[in-house]
Amino acid sequence: MIKPVATVDIKPNLPPKLERLRDLAYNMRWTWDHETIDLFRRLDRDLWDQTESNPVRLLGVIDQSVLRDMAEDEAFLANLDRVCTHFDAYMSPTARTWYKQHYGEFDRPFIAYFSMEYGLTECLRNYSGGLGILSGDHMKSASDLGLPLVGIGLLYEEGYFHQYLNADGYQQQSYPINDFSNLPVQPVLRDDGKQMAVQVRIANDTAHVYVWKVQVGRVPLYLLDSNHPDNPAHIRDLTDRLYGGDKRTRIRQEILLGIGGIQLLEELGIRPTVVHMNEGHSAFLALERIRIMMKENPTLDFFQAKEICAAGSVYTIHTPVPAGLERFGYDLIDEHFPYLWQELGLTRAQFHDLGRENMGDFDLFSLPVLALKVSTRANGVSMLHGLVSQTMWQWMFPTLPEQEIPIGAVTNGVHIHSWISREMADLFDRYLDPTWRTAPGTVQTWRNVERIPDAELWRTHERRRERLVSFARRKLRRQLESRGAPPSDIEAAREVLNPDALTIGFARRFATYKRATLLFRDKDRLSRMINNPNRPIQFIFAGKAHPHDHLGKELIKDIVKTAELPEFRHSIMFLENYDIGVARYMVQGVDVWLNTPRRPNEASGTSGMKVIANGGLNASILDGWWAEGYNPEVGWAIGSGEEYPQSEWDLQDFIEAESLYNLLEKDIIPTFYERGRDGLPRDWIKLVKGSMRELSPLFTTYRMVREYTEGYYMPSHEKFVTLTQPDMTRGKAFAAWRKRVGDNWQSVKVERLELSPDQELKVDEEMTVRAWVRLGKLTPEDVKVQVYSGELDSRDDIVAGEAVDMDPCSLDGKQGVYEFNKTIRYRTTGKRGFSVRVLPHHEDLTDPLLTGLITWA
Repeated sequence: MIKPVATVDIKPNLPPKLERLRDLAYNMRWTWDHETIDLFRRLDRDLWDQTESNPVRLLGVIDQSVLRDMAEDEAFLANLDRVCTHFDAYMSPTARTWYKQHYGEFDRPFIAYFSMEYGLTECLRNYSGGLGILSGDHMKSASDLGLPLVGIGLLYEEGYFHQYLNADGYQQQSYPINDFSNLPVQPVLRDDGKQMAVQVRIANDTAHVYVWKVQVGRVPLYLLDSNHPDNPAHIRDLTDRLYGGDKRTRIRQEILLGIGGIQLLEELGIRPTVVHMNEGHSAFLALERIRIMMKENPTLDFFQAKEICAAGSVYTIHTPVPAGLERFGYDLIDEHFPYLWQELGLTRAQFHDLGRENMGDFDLFSLPVLALKVSTRANGVSMLHGLVSQTMWQWMFPTLPEQEIPIGAVTNGVHIHSWISREMADLFDRYLDPTWRTAPGTVQTWRNVERIPDAELWRTHERRRERLVSFARRKLRRQLESRGAPPSDIEAAREVLNPDALTIGFARRFATYKRATLLFRDKDRLSRMINNPNRPIQFIFAGKAHPHDHLGKELIKDIVKTAELPEFRHSIMFLENYDIGVARYMVQGVDVWLNTPRRPNEASGTSGMKVIANGGLNASILDGWWAEGYNPEVGWAIGSGEEYPQSEWDLQDFIEAESLYNLLEKDIIPTFYERGRDGLPRDWIKLVKGSMRELSPLFTTYRMVREYTEGYYMPSHEKFVTLTQPDMTRGKAFAAWRKRVGDNWQSVKVERLELSPDQELKVDEEMTVRAWVRLGKLTPEDVKVQVYSGELDSRDDIVAGEAVDMDPCSLDGKQGVYEFNKTIRYRTTGKRGFSVRVLPHHEDLTDPLLTGLITWA
């Protein structure tokens, strides 16, 4: 290896008339604007495909003569001018965005969104799967809505792995190097022209971390890169790979993301009032925010600063699978954080307690536990996942009923413009109100899908299925060539799949709980369906298994081997190296999106949402988002939402495979192939329109980001500002109140409880509940006393109880005991159980349940 004595970065040489192409290429808005994509494709369609739809690379390698010709092409220049006009209008500071209309102007971003990965487009391999795609779509909708948001992440030299299969069908990995100079990322420069770098302490080293920027429409995304020449090799390598390396590498990546991300924002002069932790990977950021606050306010101790910072912290939980949670041994905590617990004024044991999770015979430091302890708002990513998360984390709130665990739900969505085909978008432009582009979460807009002629909708979708089949054949040929397959097999790939057949897609991360091979439990029955000459069906699979997940790799091998069998070789296909590009072809072209997770392990899932606006239908286990999206007028459910203990998983697989076969044979296949005299599957099209009408406005990131803004970001922002401005006085007072209440809570007790009448009550009669509560040194203003009542189960326990505030009878208690009462009226019969509970109360307390302070009668 020869070390260079100098380096030079070669930039595209654009004619002056084409200089605006550079602006368009470096703003990721092109990833969801078909007109901009068509403009770049017009330069050289083949080169666009070869560069993985990368306009920066395209401009760098295209022949200069082509650029000179285009600079004199009046039609191309007119196209460029039209695209730039739309771009400038979108980016204009005076644009009337949703945020400005509802919340007004802002000087700089005050919401910081942290994620380990971002899936923005296929050429920027900074993502592995659903979490990254969700983050990318979140950023795009934040831009469309005009949020004062900034993204923080890491920039990986190799990104996630490139997947290829060996001759035996077993997954292999390669790691192509990302050439940042040919990607839509740009270095952030200091005033002296040198690239900005922040310094982050990692164990005994000081890491110098480069800063890069990706502009996502109106929203900046800053990415940290440890490949700095002043770093030792083990630090330089930290951002080599997404989810690569051992536990030490992982904790150091997460220190870079969390602590380094906060330090980067400080360097940029951005002091966020709200931080959003997308999964627990970035949870260390909370400790850095607390450290900075304590340093600037020496009178604050850790617990006071923690209460204030928590008011501006949001945490989104993404997995109900325990193996997917990030936990570390205390040896790694002790290696990296002694300096931090000293600066925070904590002991080693107190620091450990911030993330302590009991694993049975031992404890680990859990980032989800830390994230929950330093946030005042937490949520799952679907309604069902919110409930599962409440069960999963109930141990942290042992005195609360499960349904009151302070974890909410914001169901995921997709950025519709990034996933919809150009053909379908043009169809919507003709028949829907223009608000489908600017406000895709508007219910009324999607009711107009009934205006779309059935024939036009069907032909549009058929064209996309044909495109998918053509793409799959080309890709299969390349796969077979790379594996050294016989020429006859390569030639036969030209006839694989049928562009007119019912096409079912299955593509996702190959974790075992997703049960990718459930379809193959009865191959004889499957073969009869596939090879029916009058009503054929075909399946396209794609997805990656984690490099260390050998069971997931075996599932891929099983699919590949099944596809090689004579009865399946023309109708089952596995596409290598699943990425955004492959996903786009699949979600735009399949007729049915199949999903078979083992409920309730699918937190949300978003791939099935992407087929909705493209004219596809969903057939899924009632898990994740489909548990709330399904009804018989929009798709199909596999099973009825049953959950099985692990000892019965084999039985579950048998039952749900049979349910899937029955669904295919009796519903999906007949509905697809029953045609009218005009050749249209009218009942199928009715389902497609129902799916578009009912689901499109709900399962979008437009709705999701608005929900975060209205229910999480702005309340957190307002609370944080209230506590910290202008001089921390209110925050200090609130923290002092929290300490006083916590120190005196052990003296709180419900002394006596009376019901009148106390036995039998008739419907619509009133009952008065009276409670005498000992508060010790606290006062009625410090607490909220509630009647908690509900129906009883077979063990006489209250189920799904409801809490109602009681009124104090007097503010002057005798010997610290105060009387409270409440009159209750019931409209239905049944046995009810009652209790009384006491919670802390303060106008600046976000949620009293988060305090862990609760006293029951």
